[in-house]
Amino acid sequence: MSTLAVCRSIYTEEQFKKIYGTAKELERPPLSLKDRISRSCTCSAHTFVHVLKHRVPITNWLPRYKLKKWLLGDFIAGLTVGIVHIPQGMAFALLTSVAPVYGLYTSFFPVILYMLLGTGHHVSTGTFAVLSLMTGSVIDEHLAQNSLDRNLTSEEQSHIVAQRIGMAAAIAFLMGLIMVVMFVLQLGFLSTYLSEPIVKAFTNAAAFHVTISQIQSMLGLPLPRHTGSFTIFKTLASVVTSLQMTNVAELVISILCLTVLIPIKELNARFRSKLRTPIPGEIVMVLVATGITFASSLDSRYNIQIVGSVPAGFPAPKLPPLKIIPNVVGDTIAITFVGYAVSVSLAMIYSEKHRYSIDPNQASTCFFFLNEQLCFCELLAHGISNMVSSLFYCFPSSATLATTNILESAGGYTQLSGFFTSCVVLVVMIWVGPLFNCLPKAVLACINVVSLRQMFLQFRDLPELWKISRTDFSVWVVTWLAVIILNVEVGLAVGVVFSMMTVVCRTQRAQCSVMGRAVNTEIYRPVQQNDKCFEIPGLKILSYSSPIYYGNRDLFKEAMNRSVGLTQEKIRKKEKALRVLEQGKKMSIAVVDSGITNPVFHQDGCILQVESDTEIKSIIIDCSGVIFIDIAGARLFIQRCIDCEKAGMHYFLLDVMWNRNHLSDQQVFVTVHDAVCYAEHNM
Repeated sequence: MSTLAVCRSIYTEEQFKKIYGTAKELERPPLSLKDRISRSCTCSAHTFVHVLKHRVPITNWLPRYKLKKWLLGDFIAGLTVGIVHIPQGMAFALLTSVAPVYGLYTSFFPVILYMLLGTGHHVSTGTFAVLSLMTGSVIDEHLAQNSLDRNLTSEEQSHIVAQRIGMAAAIAFLMGLIMVVMFVLQLGFLSTYLSEPIVKAFTNAAAFHVTISQIQSMLGLPLPRHTGSFTIFKTLASVVTSLQMTNVAELVISILCLTVLIPIKELNARFRSKLRTPIPGEIVMVLVATGITFASSLDSRYNIQIVGSVPAGFPAPKLPPLKIIPNVVGDTIAITFVGYAVSVSLAMIYSEKHRYSIDPNQASTCFFFLNEQLCFCELLAHGISNMVSSLFYCFPSSATLATTNILESAGGYTQLSGFFTSCVVLVVMIWVGPLFNCLPKAVLACINVVSLRQMFLQFRDLPELWKISRTDFSVWVVTWLAVIILNVEVGLAVGVVFSMMTVVCRTQRAQCSVMGRAVNTEIYRPVQQNDKCFEIPGLKILSYSSPIYYGNRDLFKEAMNRSVGLTQEKIRKKEKALRVLEQGKKMSIAVVDSGITNPVFHQDGCILQVESDTEIKSIIIDCSGVIFIDIAGARLFIQRCIDCEKAGMHYFLLDVMWNRNHLSDQQVFVTVHDAVCYAEHNM
C-alpha cells in the first residue's frame, strides 16, 4: 500500500488566505457604470457573428454540413417522420378539440421554425399528446356550451370551429410570449422544478386521460368532454351509462385498427435496430380506412363520424383573438412549463447520447443588443416557434416523444431532417388534404391511443426508482394519483408542491453526526458508521450536512445539545464554579482511585467539581455541509457558541461560508485536522 506523509503548519482560515490568497482577489474588478454603458453601445463584427450563431443556430451548423455523409440519413429520417406527422397531427387535433386540418398546420410551421432556431439535432417538434390534452381541456372548459353536435347547421359548426381554433391559437401565442419573456429575464431554470419523477408520472397519468377521452370516439358515442376534477371517472361513468348507444360500425373499425396498429408498434420497437425505417402503420391505416369509407359510403349508411372538410391550400396569417388571453393565463403557464420541460429533456437526452453540446442555459456569454446575458437557445426557439405558428391557426406545440425517437432511429443527423418532414406535410396540406374528408374519427382515436405506448411503459421505472430513492418514488406516486384523480393542471401543481415539500423535509431531517478519527490517519468519519474511527478524548467533532434556517433551527439546537451534553443546568454549575474560583475560595484536592486529581471547591458545605479529564473541553463543528444560513440560524449558531464558552468548552469551526464578525481568527480553520491539532496542542 502506498503511503502519504505531509508536514505543514496548522492553518486557520485567515492565515491560509494571507498566504495563498482568495478567489475574490483573482476576480476582475467590476466595470464602472460609464464603461458598462459604453460596452453596451458598441458592436464589433465578431460580436455580431457570435450573436447570430447563437440566436439562429442554422447559420452555425449549415456551413459545416457534411453533404455526402449526412444528406441521405436526414432525407430518409425526414420523410419517415413526415409520414408519421400526418395521421398523428390530425389525431392530436381532435384531442385539442379542433378540426384535423389544424393538426397538419401544427405539424408544419413549428417544424420549419425549429429547424432555423433549434439546437437539438435529433429533436422533432410538432403536436404532442399531453399538450393537446391540456389545451383541449381548456377549450372545453371555456366553450362548454358550444359542443360539436351533429344536429347543428353548417354555419353554426363553422362558428364553433372558428371559436375553438381561435382560443387554441391564442393559447399558443401566449405560450410563446411567456417563453420569450422567460428568455429575456433568464428564467429558464424554473423548469428544473419539474423533476424527472414529476415529468414521467405526469406524462404517464396524462396518457390515461388521453386514452379514456378517446373511448367515446372509438365507440361512436356523441358525448361531451368532461373537464375539472375527477374527469376520468366522469367520462367512464358517461360511457358506461351510454353503452346502449354504441355505434357498432365504429366499434368494429376501432377493433380492427387496434388489432393492426398495436402489433406494428411492437414490431417497430422490438426490431428497431434492424429496421432502416419503422413500418408506417398509421398512414397505411389512414389511407385504407379513408378508401373503404369513401367506397362504401359508411358515413351515410352507418352514421359514422368522419373528419369532414379538409381544405387544401396554405392558411393566410391572422392574429389570434388576444382578448381571451386573460381568461387562460393560468392554464397556459402550466402548458408552457410542461412543453418546455419535455422539449429540453429530449434535447439533453439525445445530445448526451450523440455527444454534442446543447444547454438551455448555455454558459457562453453573448450579446443581444450588446447586453451581456446567458443564451437560452431552446427557450427562444420554442417561444418564437409558438408565437409565429399561432398566426397560422396552430395550437401549442413542443418536442414530441414518438417522432423524436423515430427521427433518431431512422438515421437523422441534423436539423435539416425537419425540412424534409415539413415538405411531406406541405404536400398533404396543398394537394392531398381533401382526400382525407372521409377518414373516420375512430381511426384517429385509435392512433392517439397507440401513440402513447412509450408513456405507458414508464411504469417500468418504478422498481428501480424504489431501490434508488424512496422519496422520488413517493413523488412519482403522488403526482400520478393527483393527475389521475384531479385534472391534469391541478395534478401537476400538486406534484410540484409535494416535491418541494420533500426537499424541505429532507433539510429538516438532517442529523448532526459525531466524527471520529481513523487510527493513524488524519481522516475523520462518523463514528456510528465506522467501528475503526474513534473519538478523541476531550474533543467532540460534529458535522451537520444541511442548511440552518428558521425551519430546522430547533432541530439543530436539540441535536447539538444532545451530542455535547449541553444543558442550562450544566452552564449554571460551570458559571457558579468559575465565580467561586475567581473569589479565591478554599480549595482542596480530591484524589480518585486512578490517581487523577480533580479540583473540588467547598462553599457552604456543598462540593463543586470543576472539571474531569472525561469532560469535553473543545468542540469542533464542520460547517462544510451548511450550504446556507439565514438570520435565525446565524443567531442560534452564535448563541450556541456563547453557551459552549460559558460551559467551559472551546469551540472551533471550519468552512464557514457566512459572515464571521462574531468569531475570532483563531476559531475558524481550513480542515478538521487543523482544528483537531490546534485543540490538542492547547488542551
